[in-house]
Amino acid sequence: MPASLDGKLVVAISSRAVFDFEEENRVFERDDDAAYMALQRARLDVTARPGVAWALVRKLLRFDPADRSERERRVEVVVVSRNDPVSGLRVFRSAQHAGLRLERGVFTRGRAPWRYLAPLKANLFLSANAEDVGAALDAGIPAARVFPESVKASESHPDEVRIAFDGDAVLFSDESERVFQAGGLDAFQRHEADRVALPLPPGPFKPLLEALHRLQRDDASAGAGRGAADAVPREAPARAPMRIRTALVTARSAPAHERAIRTLMHWGVEVDEAMFLGGLAKGPFLNEFEPDFFFDDQTGHCESAAGFAPAGHVPAGIANGR
Repeated sequence: MPASLDGKLVVAISSRAVFDFEEENRVFERDDDAAYMALQRARLDVTARPGVAWALVRKLLRFDPADRSERERRVEVVVVSRNDPVSGLRVFRSAQHAGLRLERGVFTRGRAPWRYLAPLKANLFLSANAEDVGAALDAGIPAARVFPESVKASESHPDEVRIAFDGDAVLFSDESERVFQAGGLDAFQRHEADRVALPLPPGPFKPLLEALHRLQRDDASAGAGRGAADAVPREAPARAPMRIRTALVTARSAPAHERAIRTLMHWGVEVDEAMFLGGLAKGPFLNEFEPDFFFDDQTGHCESAAGFAPAGHVPAGIANGR
């Protein structure tokens, strides 16, 4: 029976997002792809440094113990890259050296790789290439352009995958943002008050939040179902179970907060924390939450957040001319 990715959380990620290839990328931009490939080949045995999404990948892969069969795994991370196949060797070698279970990859040597996201059943695509990210979003796949210069994720929560989401145009549609852009804050507040019981239409990252919610729920159910016979022997070192912690970090404030919460309730999903900031800068709040990744549709918020945590720009909605 062939391998299958059905029912798994699948994260597709570019090589430049999981590893720090910024020096190599500068060579590409200064010279050409031939110079880039020559440099990567010369460094095949040089382990690449961690990139902006390193912590996220490492933590997600920890949801599956090393002895779990492929059929039983719940998380899969696949490298989807414009690199050439030989340059891809360095990616896999670096992953192996670092103990990251990266086994699948698609390398397209400069061609757009987003078409392969559908057969991979990707729940998320992270890339530094804006064109690829936009194409993935158009295909209905949650995608974000990473900011490679972002501050690396905190190491304070080794047993939690922490992800923060903006609301409008990310978890929710940009319906309300369009009202705000057209009529200002008062029109926005009236719009939300009049529709407080009407769920917001879904945004591009709703499927990712649902997939994270399923992973957390299934993990909790599996833990509750383990009996004494399945317990880890006392002499074996216990590995703390991985958990997921999510946060909604939005410029909304009361009374517009209620429609956002009601929408999540209608979807049957939960977030662990919600921050209704009323236009306050998000960076200091993200500094306290310490996410492994934060997703926002506005580049200004992402640039600010990148000084505190890994950030990804979601080029969706009216703020991005879409």
